[in-house]
Amino acid sequence: MSLWHLRDFHDDDLDQAIQLWDQGRQADPPAPVFPVSEVVTAARGGQPAVVAVVGDEVVGMIVARYEGERAWILLVALSGRWRNRGLGSALIAEVERRLRGTGARRFCALLPPDSTGTAALEHSGYRPRSGMVYFEKVEHLGASDAGLLAELGGRLLPTGLWDQLAGMREAKEAIEKRIVLPLVEPEVAERFGVSPPKAVILFGPPGTGKTSFAKAVASRLAWPFVELFPSRLAAGGDGLAASLRATFADLAELESVVLFIDEVEEIAAARSGGAVDPGHGVTNELLKLIPTFRDGDSRLLICATNSLSTLDAAFLRPGRFDYILPVGPPDDAAREAIWRRYLGAQAAGVALGPLVAASAMFTPADIEFAARKGAQRAFEREVSERAGAPASTDDYLAAIADTRPTLTQASLDGFHEDIAHHLRT
Repeated sequence: MSLWHLRDFHDDDLDQAIQLWDQGRQADPPAPVFPVSEVVTAARGGQPAVVAVVGDEVVGMIVARYEGERAWILLVALSGRWRNRGLGSALIAEVERRLRGTGARRFCALLPPDSTGTAALEHSGYRPRSGMVYFEKVEHLGASDAGLLAELGGRLLPTGLWDQLAGMREAKEAIEKRIVLPLVEPEVAERFGVSPPKAVILFGPPGTGKTSFAKAVASRLAWPFVELFPSRLAAGGDGLAASLRATFADLAELESVVLFIDEVEEIAAARSGGAVDPGHGVTNELLKLIPTFRDGDSRLLICATNSLSTLDAAFLRPGRFDYILPVGPPDDAAREAIWRRYLGAQAAGVALGPLVAASAMFTPADIEFAARKGAQRAFEREVSERAGAPASTDDYLAAIADTRPTLTQASLDGFHEDIAHHLRT
């Protein structure tokens, strides 16, 4: 007569089952393939789930899921005191009996090497399949998150935005090394004592691509992207500080998020020091919210500003932001790459050198506008003359001459002053 009794899983068993699960995780460092939430959902949803009890104590549990003729064993959990005593094999035999009644004929298990249950599976006739690689893709947006994300005006961005960033090599390399890589390679970062960033500031003249970089980071991470607009918060009717606090509380419910605040000086401007300063309470509220935001996993706050000198000094103190990185105007090589991107097929018949030289004070946004304008000029000529002539260098030079550059010498001087006094890389 066996020392244990096998029976169906009951909801009252859940606490003890979780304890068994935790024992197994401590003993088996590799992460399990099926998370506890999925196992519990299967057990409560009518899928085969069996526990072994000794008296009132749950000493073993097995959960499976069937789909047609194929069934998966999701969990084999055993109390440390009852391992190597045949309990695992007994649980497997019982769940197989139940699975046969559903029509399942192919029984599968996917477990980390040497984890709890592997020996019992081999004793029960299961054979490991060599030459296979387990692939996994994790979506960072569950069904419950989708509705909340929509309420926040956020979205999952298309993949590939990072690769589409043309030019801006220096800024792109800095952002990739400091921000992206520690977040996409967390195990390597931890091994070398590198803490993945939780909050960063991008600064630079208007139109240099700060928003594009923030979106590209979210795309690279495959995290939801939420842009916070201070003007919309103020329109909520509850006051800017209260709306800001409520928004951050909602963001905490998301499993992962890249929060982007452009022109952050609107809610973190330098305070006058007087209690009647209308921005005083808002800035204080944001300063209190940032540390709480940093405590969460899989969260990244990216703030952008045209000028660091407009921000409150407390906002820039170490401890709130891991990095303060410049996104400056494109140099010659970057402008050539940006022109190539926006010219597309037209680039073959255009001399890029004159365009690069003529657009010395242009931002990426200015180049995009001029490229569209030059293409429109050539299009209108073709519609009028039907000469079959492609867009020319002169078309784009004329468009450049008719485009007012965003950059000014004053904005560049301020940018270099920010680098000298506030850069944190």
